[in-house]
Amino acid sequence: MINVAVLGASGRMGAQTVQAVTGASDLELVAELDAGDDLAAAARAGAQVAVDFTVPDATEANVHALIDAGIHAVVGTTGWTHDSLARVAEHLKERPELGVLIAPNFAIGAVLAMRFAAMAAPYFESAEVVELHHPNKVDAPSGTAVHTAQGIAAARAAAGLGASPDATTHDPHGARGASIDGVNVHAVRLRGMVAHEEVLFGNEGEAFTIRTDSFDRVSFMPGVLLGIREVGRHTGLTVGLDQYMSL
Repeated sequence: MINVAVLGASGRMGAQTVQAVTGASDLELVAELDAGDDLAAAARAGAQVAVDFTVPDATEANVHALIDAGIHAVVGTTGWTHDSLARVAEHLKERPELGVLIAPNFAIGAVLAMRFAAMAAPYFESAEVVELHHPNKVDAPSGTAVHTAQGIAAARAAAGLGASPDATTHDPHGARGASIDGVNVHAVRLRGMVAHEEVLFGNEGEAFTIRTDSFDRVSFMPGVLLGIREVGRHTGLTVGLDQYMSL
């Protein structure tokens, strides 16, 4: 049995995680924590792994507290930067027996889409990302879209490709979207959406689209449970659930 604490337990993803952990025969839910709760309660309850679905402003501090407490962390909260990831990686050097997984998305389809996008990127002249989420989402672009764009940019750079062609010189309203490592990303907030992404590639006379859709938050739970079960076997910092999969 793996003893699990859930941070942000009353939120949309946290509540779904509580239900998934409770229903898993090899996991034991030992703590449900929310904003204002003492994270030391997770250690007192005997948690071996904590799942963080809180908010971007709190998640890094939570992870550092979990490391200090000797608890593995599985993090689905977005808003991470290169600097914040570096701080966690440095902190983990003090606790080499611990693992931290930061996953931009736990849906298996989304994980595969990110990996497939990086594979396709060297073969197309143009690449852009469109992400669609519910209007209650607080960050834009989504962590999934940022991770996707970074993977595309890295693959293009490794292949010696330059920037995608774009003659735009006048865009006072930001219609071309955000630029993530040179890849344009567009965020849509629309009632009725949950979590969706399209990765668009283009060559002369050809288009290739990768699309992933999560219609219900239950779609994230197989990935969350995989992260909980595997994080103890992967010490240090891991970014992306695909690192735990045989891809």
